[in-house]
Amino acid sequence: MNDLADRVMGGELRALSRLLSLLERGEPAAAPAMERLDPQTGRAYTVGITGPPGVGKSTLVDRLTEHLRQLGLSVGILAVDPTSPFTGGALLGDRIRMQRHYLDAGVFIRSVATRGQSGGLPRIVKSMVRLLDAAGKDVVLVETVGVGQTELGIMGVADTVIVTMMPESGDAIQTLKAGVMEIADLYVINKADRDGANRMAAAVTAMLHMSDRSDGWNPPVLLTQAHANAGIAELWDSVGQHRSFLNDTGGLERRRLERRRQEFLESVQEEIYRRITRRLAADARLNQLLADIDGKQAEPYAAALGLLADEGLELLGGPAAL
Repeated sequence: MNDLADRVMGGELRALSRLLSLLERGEPAAAPAMERLDPQTGRAYTVGITGPPGVGKSTLVDRLTEHLRQLGLSVGILAVDPTSPFTGGALLGDRIRMQRHYLDAGVFIRSVATRGQSGGLPRIVKSMVRLLDAAGKDVVLVETVGVGQTELGIMGVADTVIVTMMPESGDAIQTLKAGVMEIADLYVINKADRDGANRMAAAVTAMLHMSDRSDGWNPPVLLTQAHANAGIAELWDSVGQHRSFLNDTGGLERRRLERRRQEFLESVQEEIYRRITRRLAADARLNQLLADIDGKQAEPYAAALGLLADEGLELLGGPAAL
């Protein structure tokens, strides 16, 4: 795997795609390569773009990518799509809206399935962002699935979070009460050529004036028309202002340290679940425990604590690990 990591650092796209696939499948074989690549991370800047379905997130990513390429910056794009309940794969690849970038060697696009995970983002996206960083991308854009108020996972991935809306997003004040509105570093009213765009922007601005952010940053409210490439340069300028603010206040380092710790805890949780699930097919004791839970001879929470107490070392990879 060290050879694979070296090829990724050398800019080989096939090696990058292969390692991304290993990560997405949860293959332990990816760990040595990620370990080798980890010291090379920390240079890319990650921007998350979220918001309700239909606001034009994919078009915004497409135009922003075009602008970044004109500035001479390389771009990695992770488009997180809903998971098919039948195949487990991405249901609608947003990459079809960005296909004009496929022949550009400075742009790498990957669709990622949510796989039913809460928060709008699968845990593996954090590792994928670090991998694109190690591969030399200057900017990583993460477009989320657009699941509304529950889409808070982007906070654990992006350096700058952009919440995108449009004039028809609904009652402005009610929208502002949604949890997703509390995570934004920048607000974008897209499709600003439609009626109500200025009213929406004014409502968001008014609400922000009544809020008190603990970090001291005042999120700007921007108007864009992504389909017409209007407001994109101003959007990137605002991202740059937020990046400078984070650098000056130490916020960028704090965000990234918090993300690494959270990724570790999520990885432990995911691996324990995977190992228990795998053992269900072969371990008679676990199957009997499930039967006892079904028959109300065991209480689910107490049984879970007992399992971890009795077999926690084994589940974590101790002497009796699989």
